[in-house]
Order: sequence, then C-alpha cells, then structure tokens
Amino acid sequence: MPPFLRQVAADLLSRFGDDLKDVAVVLTNKRPIVFLRKHLADLSGKPLWSPSFFTIQEFLRQSASLPEASPLTQFFVLHGLHNGLLREEGRPEESPDEFYPLAETILSDFAQLDYDLVQPEEVYAELRDIALLQQRFPHLSAEQQRFMRQFWESFSVGKQTAIQQKFLQLWGRLPRLYQRFKEELARQRLATTAGIYRDLVEGRAAKPNFLAAYKQAAFVGFNALNRCEASLFTRWQDAGKALFYFDADSYYLDDELQEAGLFLRKNIRQYGLRNALGDFPAVLGAKTDRIELLATAGKVAQAKLLPNLLADRAADREAPTSTAVILADESLLIPVLQSLPDGLDFNVTMGYPLMQSTLFGYIDGWLAVQQQLAANQGRFVHHLDVEAMLTHPLSGISLEERMALQEQITANEWLEVPAAELRLKSGSYPAFFVLHSSNEAVLQALHVLLDGVLHHRQRTDTLRHMEAVLILAVKKALNLLQEGLANHPELPMPFLCALIRKALQGVSAPIEGEPLKGIQIMGLLESRCLDFDEVYVVGANEGTLPNITAAPTFIPDSIRRAHGLPVLENQDALSAYLFYRLLHHPRRITVVYNAVVDDSNSGEVSRFVRQLAFESRFAFAHRSQQQPIKTISAPPSLNLPKTGAAWHKLSRYLDDTNPDRPKLSASALTTYLQSPLLFFLKYVAGIKEPPRVTEEFELNRLGSVVHRAMEDAYTELKAENDPITAQGIRQQIKALPRTCLQALSKELYGEAGRIQTPNSMQRILLKVAEEYAAVFLHYDATHVAPLRIVELENERDYSFAFPITVQGQPRTVRLYGIIDRVDEVNGKTRIVDYKTGRDEVKYNGLDTLFAPASAKSNKAMIQTLFYTYVYEQVTGKRGVEPNLYIARRLRKEGPLFYMSGRGGRYLAEGAALEDIKAQFEVFLRQTLEELFNPDIPFRHNPDAVHYPNDPYREFIGMPHPAEDE
Repeated sequence: MPPFLRQVAADLLSRFGDDLKDVAVVLTNKRPIVFLRKHLADLSGKPLWSPSFFTIQEFLRQSASLPEASPLTQFFVLHGLHNGLLREEGRPEESPDEFYPLAETILSDFAQLDYDLVQPEEVYAELRDIALLQQRFPHLSAEQQRFMRQFWESFSVGKQTAIQQKFLQLWGRLPRLYQRFKEELARQRLATTAGIYRDLVEGRAAKPNFLAAYKQAAFVGFNALNRCEASLFTRWQDAGKALFYFDADSYYLDDELQEAGLFLRKNIRQYGLRNALGDFPAVLGAKTDRIELLATAGKVAQAKLLPNLLADRAADREAPTSTAVILADESLLIPVLQSLPDGLDFNVTMGYPLMQSTLFGYIDGWLAVQQQLAANQGRFVHHLDVEAMLTHPLSGISLEERMALQEQITANEWLEVPAAELRLKSGSYPAFFVLHSSNEAVLQALHVLLDGVLHHRQRTDTLRHMEAVLILAVKKALNLLQEGLANHPELPMPFLCALIRKALQGVSAPIEGEPLKGIQIMGLLESRCLDFDEVYVVGANEGTLPNITAAPTFIPDSIRRAHGLPVLENQDALSAYLFYRLLHHPRRITVVYNAVVDDSNSGEVSRFVRQLAFESRFAFAHRSQQQPIKTISAPPSLNLPKTGAAWHKLSRYLDDTNPDRPKLSASALTTYLQSPLLFFLKYVAGIKEPPRVTEEFELNRLGSVVHRAMEDAYTELKAENDPITAQGIRQQIKALPRTCLQALSKELYGEAGRIQTPNSMQRILLKVAEEYAAVFLHYDATHVAPLRIVELENERDYSFAFPITVQGQPRTVRLYGIIDRVDEVNGKTRIVDYKTGRDEVKYNGLDTLFAPASAKSNKAMIQTLFYTYVYEQVTGKRGVEPNLYIARRLRKEGPLFYMSGRGGRYLAEGAALEDIKAQFEVFLRQTLEELFNPDIPFRHNPDAVHYPNDPYREFIGMPHPAEDE
C-alpha cells in the first residue's frame, strides 16, 4: 500500500490537475508539508503551481484582522481585571507573582471553553441545591446530570473547608472575569487563537468569507477535533468547499472498543465528515509482520542501543525516507544525539532544547544570583553559587583570578561571600555579581551576558554552531519579553526571574538536516501523516505512552464530562491513534522500553503494545538487553614499604642529633592505631586535608572553639582567685556568650573582636559551644571546686625522649602532648581533656584497649593515658589522674574511665589505674617499635572505624558511605 501522503497527492492531482494552485491544503503540523510537496512533484512529472499549504491555526487566522495577544499581554490584562473583581468584593488585591500560577490555568480553561463552544456561565455556575439541577440544566442528558450531581455532592456535606470556600469564590467570579477579559482584549484590538476560532463559528469574524479565495480546502490527517473545528468542517463540507483525508485503518476504526479510533468514529458518524479517499483500508488486521520488543536496563540504555539496531537495518529504500526513530519519550533526545553512529545520514525534526544546554545553566545561575542579591540588598552571594559560576565553562574567568577568589573564600570561611569581593576583572561577563533592580536593567544585562559569552567563545575558538543559534534564539525570546513588559510596572525580582525562565523554557535551536534524506528522528506528534518502511519506537513505557499527566485546570473532571470538554481519556485516545497509525506501513517495527523499575518508571511496556500482542496477528519477538556485568574486585590493600624517601622521612623521628627532629603526638599515635597507612599519608607523605567551606559546622571546629573558650574562662578565673571557687565558676558561665564569640574570632582570625556579627552558621556553632562549655563549668562548680589551675594548654614543653629498640639498636622517639588542663583538687593532680564528640569514658577491657583500633577500642582513653604518661615522665609526679570531660556524658557518667561488670562499674582509679598505666607503657613501646620497624610496611587496618567525610578514604580504599551498608 502506498504511503498515506502519496495517496493524498495522487487524489489531489486527479481532482484538480492544473487548478491545484487554487486549493488550500491544511495539515495538523508543518512537518508533512515537505513530504507532500515531494509526492506531488514526483507524481505530476512536470512543473506545476503548488497549492497553498497551512497549518490549521494559520488557515483560520485568515478570518481575523486583529493581531493575537502574547501570553504575557493576556496575563497582565487578566491580572488587572481579576484585581478589579477582588476590589468589588472587598477583598485584598493579589500581586502578579501570586496570581501568575492561577492565571496560566484560567487562561487555559478560557481557551478550552472557546475551542469547544461552551458557555462560561454554565460551567462556572454558582453552587445550587441538587434539586435545582434538572431545572437549571434541562438540556443535559441523564448521564451528564449524573456527572454534575457527582460534583455538587462533594460540596454539600457539612461546612466547606477553607480551600473549598476559596475555590467556590474563584468559580463565582470566573464568568464575569471571562466576559471582561473578552471585552478588554477587544478594546485593545487584540485577539486570542481560541477567540478567533469561536468568532468564526458564531459569525463575529472580521473576514467570514476568507475561504472564497480558494477553489477548495483539503484537510489532511486530522483526528481529534474541537467543536469549533467540527462545526466549521461540517459547514464547509455542506457548502462543497472542503475535502477531508483521514489516515486510518478499519482495524481500530470499526471496533468500538479500540480507543485509537475514538475521534475518527466521532468525525465520521457524529459530524458526518466524509473521507475523500473512500473506504478505509484493512491492513493492520491482516498484518503478520514481526514486532521486535526490546527491554533495556535503564533509561539512557535505550538510546545507547540504537547504534546496534541501526547497524542491522536494511538498506535505504525509495525516497523520501525509509527509516524513522520515534521518541515516545522526548527527554531522550540528547542521549540519542550522543549515541548516533557515524556514517549514516540523520534528520532531526526536534530542536535542541535550551533547557538541556550549558547556556541555560549559566543564565539560570545568573538569575539565581540576582534573586539572592535582591533579597539581601546586594550584600552577599552564597558561596556555592559563587563556586558554580567560577567553574562554569562559559564564565571564562582566568585561572589566576579564580584561584585567588577561591582561596579568599576558604581562608575567610565565607558561607555568604560579600558582593564587594566579587568584582571580577576577567571572564565573559565580569559584572556577573552586580545587582540590577529594574525590569529593563535585568533584561539588558542578560543581553550583555549573552554577548559576552558569544565574544569569549569566539576569542577562544570554542564557539559551536548550536551554541550560537541558541544565543540568537534566547535574544529573540528576551526581546519579546521586553516588549510585553514595556507598559507594565516594575516586577518583584523573583517573579521577573520566573517570567524569564518561563519564556526560555520553550526555546530550542533547529538541528540542521535534509528532511528528504536519511534517518528521521522525531517525536510522536511530529510523525502524523508520515509513513516509513522501518520504525524504531524508543521510550515506549507505560506512563509515557500514553502520557498520564493531566493538564492543570479549575474545571473538575465530572464537570468537564458533563459539558463535553476534553478529559484524560481523550489524551489516551490521541496517543493510541498516533501509535497505531505508525504501524500501517512499515515492514520492520522495533519497540524499545526501559525495564528498570524506579520512582519514575514502572518498568512496563506501553499497554498499547500489550493490546496488540493480545488482539492482533503481529508476531512479537521479545528480547532483553544483555548488559555485560563486570565484577569489581576489592582494591588490593596498599602495602607501602618503609624504604627510600619514606624511610628517610620516618627516621627523622629517631635522629637524636637533630634538635629540630619531629615529635610524636597523641593524635599521631591514635592515627597509627586507626590505620598505619593513614599515618603514612598524614605524617610521612605530608598530604593535608583540602581546604573547604562547609555549611555544616564540623566537630573539630566546634571542639577548637570550646577548648579555646575553656582556656580563656579559666585564665580569667586563675587571675582573679587561687584557688578557684564554685561561685567564680558560676559567674563565668554567665559570660560564656562573650567568651565563645572571642574564642571563635581567635580560631578563625587569630584575634579577638574580629567577628562582631556572626553569620547564621556561626550563631548555631556558638550556641552549641556555649552549651558544651556550660556543661564543663557547671560540673566543676558542682563536683570539683575549689580547684587550683596548674597549667592550661601547655604553658611549658611537655616532651621527652622515649626509649625503644629498632633492629636491635637502642633509639629514642620524642613524645609530646598538648594538655587541655592540669589542675589540683584535694591534693590530687588531674589531667583534664575536653571532648565534644561521641567519645566514651567506658572501655571494654585492656585486651581491646591495647590493640589496633576497632569499634571496641577507646581512642579518647588512649590519648588521655598518653597525656598522663608524658606529664608524669616530664614532671616526675606520680598518681596523676586522667579525667575525660565528655560534654554529652559528663552529667551522667562523670570524668573517670570505667569498665562495666556484674558487680557494677569499676573505675580506673587507685591501684587499678596504676596497673593500666604500666600496661599502657608496654603497649606504647610495642606500638612504636612496630611503627619504626623498617621490615613492617604501612598497611591499612581493615577493622578501623569508617568516617563518612574522611577525605583520605579514597587513598586507603575505604568504601563510600553507600557501600558501607
């Protein structure tokens, strides 16, 4: 059977011959026009005058003399009228940004009412008693009245909710709003597309006889008609001025249960439209061709499968084309474009969407910055937005300026970067962080930004054709927006930015190609009227084909059904028709769908395919994409030998002759116990944690502020009284806000008083620090005072040479400890170590304590024993008691280490503590001798606790947090 458009061309030539130039050919979209022209030329075999080609909107627009109002103009007209109604009702007016979401839905509903010739006062009737329904709507059928009753009853139970009341109020004013909207557009000499349709049907058109300019009008490929179209088509057919070419098959047209034929049955049986091609063919019911059904393991995998499918296709057949890739899921366009094989010609009928380009990301980032600056009076920009702009490929900022700015942000820990520091000297748009306050200024700044991007890409020879076309398309959209806003007041920045984003959503750049050559890549709607020998339908999942998303509306489903307005089933029927008609002509059909079940996908193929498999004679061949599975073995544990440069740096700890030899701290010791490989990275290789700005205050920063605040507090107390009394400590608790603020300022900037107004994250940190410091001070005031401070944060050098044996030779390692506090209470010397994390004073036993780090070990106890040991060795004092002040546990458990048993808690004090100290010395020596043994390589401890944000996890082969589970 010849392709549909070839049949149309043959019929037109046979009917009109040389008079074809006087015929108007009207199609649903522009794509089929080039194919129909080609068929006319091929069949005529000689030069001829072409008929006039139109889309249906272009054709009916000839009846009007007024220009169409832009969507933005319609919105502002509607907004002014709506506020006028609110004033009449004594209600507060709504701002443009408040009304905009409502306006989009209202305008859509108004257009639908016009297209389907429905009276607004009927649809938006005020709520009435159900008993009045028959009287109010006598023309409705019993089924329509049932739909109406179903809706009214939802409002008749008790008092309406606030939302229902608001809905009813809106419904009450919509008939008046519709009438005033029409009158205001007429006063401004403007029209809408739907209004043009209705005016033509109801006899108000400025040029009602425009059809007289043509001998006849041929309407090709129409399916779903609104009431305006149906009325006009019927009228013109009766007048002998219209022909209709319907593309259908009796398989679904004659079967009342087939939704694909719903609209065509209505066109033929209810409206009486006649098919110019005569009886409909019966092709689908007899076809036994094979449909290959491919299930893929992911959404993008559907696109990645195309090269293999197209490589196996048959050779090209006769013109105009033979093969089409139909994207049922149009979001797959970019993956498909990236997967196209070399050596084949393609024509992409869909434009490259701006929304999926780097250019939109740059524009969107600038709009987000403008909103931030407007909200904070131009004072600062969030550091993540600054970072995103600095690293954006279109920013063009020099490496030197970018690095300098990043270092400044990190050094100052700016979560919110002052706008004064963001005055750029390089880049495609140096004024990126400058606030623009008016509609005109914002739109003009966007033009400058686009010019800057264009010139920068030209200078660096990185400009691509598609990017240049997108820039031009964006400029056109901005010009239209600028015209629409010319006569309107200044808009709030968030709303203005939302309008700009809305205007840019539909922008796309045409992808150049030859429509009569190569493989056609198109969406489902664009395939109307076109036939191919080979068809590949990609993205044919249930939920996408058909699309189950309903357009927003204020007209409920039951009311829509009562008045014959489109409902969701209409959308299903349209999708079914588009899919079934694709099967008329091809001899090779492949359907690809995503079989992976996730939040956005059911993993099921479209129900249209299921229907075909159940009802038709097509032969289905099911295949699943066999994704090769490669198991990734665990990375081998690194074993770094203590040789060469590594041993040279490590042996410096053992060099007695070097007065500047490095010292070993408690942190270094516990790092080695956690992972020898981690010790190598930090203390031998010297790999430091990368600087970063974080929006979450880290425990190490919190701990530093608390430590410094406690040091400052006890320095003041020591200067006032010796010994320190409970009353003095309680007075110091009251001063903690000041003390902690000074501590944070010293921590960040090295001096008190730099921070006058802390930012939001700093305020949170300070509040937590105050609470933790108050816990420590309150415990001292209640359970410890009076006390005497011996030292705070190492007022003297607590270090000494610890003897060990390395390869049979006596060597020493210099140990040192920075002790938070040394005090005396009732004649006893105490080491006090502050902790703000999840540490514990409980330990499981000496067998797990003095062992490589694991979940059962106690890092805090090891550190505190280390401090105690170093202090005793340096001062010669004995019986020093280690105390661990853990903010989260101090109130309930106290500061002394303990081990639980059947008899209760066993505190580490007295003889038990001295025994622990002795065993710690042995453990310390064994550990250090292992550390400095050149025969034992650095390796990772597999039992070490994993920290999710550890920057060294990639080095030592730790799994990521998602893998930990």
